[in-house]
Amino acid sequence: MGVAAGPIRVVVAKPGLDGHDRGAKVIARALRDAGMEVIYTGLHQTPEQIVDTAIQEDADAIGLSVLSGAHNTLFAAVIDLLRERDADDIKVFGGGIIPETDIAALKELGVAEIFTPGATTASVVDWVRGHVRESAGS
Repeated sequence: MGVAAGPIRVVVAKPGLDGHDRGAKVIARALRDAGMEVIYTGLHQTPEQIVDTAIQEDADAIGLSVLSGAHNTLFAAVIDLLRERDADDIKVFGGGIIPETDIAALKELGVAEIFTPGATTASVVDWVRGHVRESAGS
């Protein structure tokens, strides 16, 4: 499939119970402004809903915003579902209030990148540009 044509497609999602989506909206807007197609799923999505959306939308990446403290569980659930559904070529990245001490474990699970609260929107856009498509089509 000629997936590499057209803009990078990113699903931006807020899993779990946390009700703050300002950060997710800021990232979604920055990616959109950078020419990517962004599907923003809104608040309180389950990992299943997020993975369903990503597969239906033929997304290249999923960006998760987690502020609730449940990041370990939520990231793991999304990655497991992608594997189960043979869609683990979709890169998963995320940000939020994630303790430095959890980042290595999340990356071991298969999370491609974690952005901590000080990350700039430019650094997120640059990372997506540089990392999301390099394995596409292989």
